[in-house]
Amino acid sequence: MKPDSFTQKRHFIVALGKSLHKFGATAYRLESHLKSVSNFLEIPASFVITPTALTFVLYNIEDQQEYNYVVRVNPGDIDLGALSRANDLVEELASGQRTLAEAIERLEDIAQRPSPYHGFLIFLAYGASPGAFALLMHTTWHDVFWSTILGFLVYFLVLWSERSKGVANALEPITAIIIALAASAISQYDPSINTTLVILSSIIIFIPGLSLTTGLAELSEKDLISGTAKIMHAVMILFKLYFGGVLGMAIANLIWGRAEFVASTPVPDWTVWLAVFILSLSLVVIFRARPRHALWGILAGFIAFSASRWAGMYVGVALGAFAGAFAIGVYSNLFARFAKAPATIVMLQGLVVLVPGSKVYIGLNSLVTGTEIVKINQIGSETFLIFMSIVAGLIFANVAVRPKSSL
Repeated sequence: MKPDSFTQKRHFIVALGKSLHKFGATAYRLESHLKSVSNFLEIPASFVITPTALTFVLYNIEDQQEYNYVVRVNPGDIDLGALSRANDLVEELASGQRTLAEAIERLEDIAQRPSPYHGFLIFLAYGASPGAFALLMHTTWHDVFWSTILGFLVYFLVLWSERSKGVANALEPITAIIIALAASAISQYDPSINTTLVILSSIIIFIPGLSLTTGLAELSEKDLISGTAKIMHAVMILFKLYFGGVLGMAIANLIWGRAEFVASTPVPDWTVWLAVFILSLSLVVIFRARPRHALWGILAGFIAFSASRWAGMYVGVALGAFAGAFAIGVYSNLFARFAKAPATIVMLQGLVVLVPGSKVYIGLNSLVTGTEIVKINQIGSETFLIFMSIVAGLIFANVAVRPKSSL
């Protein structure tokens, strides 16, 4: 059999890097994974990955020439199913089940593959996740219901953005404005809703808590350029969402005024477990996880929440997040060992339950307007400590159980 050429190997490494970045792999994990693949293919290489640019430096031993490839890209979206299939493809290549030419062709198919879930299930997930978040915030059934309804509206706006580049570029503020107008209109007929909380719940899918956490994790891994870029990108998304929400509320107040709030009975305490289940199930669909990994993803949400809640009773909410992150880190590394799949698949779904992205939004609202969406003492310091606790928990988890897969 004719040995693979440098050109073929180079093509595969570049295509793999671009695909995994598109599927949402973090910079330090992607760099590590590409380094492992290049070593297997016997090509000395170096990589610099950022949210908006990929740099590949590959060395051809035979010709003793260096190949440089730099490409401008958009920040990737999380696609856990595609990430898993790409990982399987590398395993098949390493075991000799596929040739390099077949792997390159297969990689193109993975990138073009649609979601494994029907459009109606995605529609339900977009509505269920805001409702589940409202339950986690221990609000009222009125807020849960209207957050779910407005979540469906967000889904249609996302579909619109897929067909319009202009809308896609301004999706976050446009969504926040429309949701704020709709929530304010609803409050005229149902004054028992917490309008600001309903807005936050409805746009929770855009709140960049996970991006902030992964950005801090990349900084802790000494990936300074990517970590800083990811954090600043997340902050800008947060600002756009908040501005859209404030503008929408201001327009609504000019049109029909502010409704007089009427307090209602909050949901029972046991509903937080229902919320974790619904949120975890929704994330399986939204993140496009493979059906065979769905149960493991749902379990990740319960492990993260249970560990943080239990530890929080003894050391406080902020440090309880450390226990939750440590538990989900160990669980994801064990999952990677036994399921032979990327640890990221279940880790991201567990982290979403822990990350305090909503508290950043709430803190920003308190700072600007002086009003509280919900009562949280010392929200600024607590939010910062939660972020640090999550990052520390993941670091210690990798020490306790070494990750088998670089992804």
